[in-house]
Amino acid sequence: NMSLEQKVMADLKTAMLARDEKSLRSLRAIKAAIILAKTAEGAGGEIKEDEEIKVLQKLIKQRKDSLDIYRTQHRNDLAQKEEEEIFVIEKFLPKQISADELKSILQKIITDTGAHSPADMGKVMGIASKQLAGKADGKTISATVKELLAK
Repeated sequence: NMSLEQKVMADLKTAMLARDEKSLRSLRAIKAAIILAKTAEGAGGEIKEDEEIKVLQKLIKQRKDSLDIYRTQHRNDLAQKEEEEIFVIEKFLPKQISADELKSILQKIITDTGAHSPADMGKVMGIASKQLAGKADGKTISATVKELLAK
């Protein structure tokens, strides 16, 4: 099983040969973020798969935040760059689950934990974050949990 870093390096070679600027930009960003994570305190030069997922999600979140700003400012040229990078980075994440799948998984967690009010949000989120790591974005998970607990 190839590590994220190995996959990125392989794709970087391909992108260089193809002179694929969009991919190169995105892959270099992932590579830099992995190196940062590996050299972070306590990492000891190694990062596990769940850490890799967090690195990718953080990169995507940063780009989505920028994308919102650029769209508000009608800077379509810059917005497009962010979109291109999000597309490339997302390919390295586990397949994202649909809103319906997410709801049913969260509903099961709520039932299993006996959560029944918004006050139980933390309990549900703890389990949901572990179970859904990389398969759904944190904002979406918490919004769905809130909605389900408010019923």
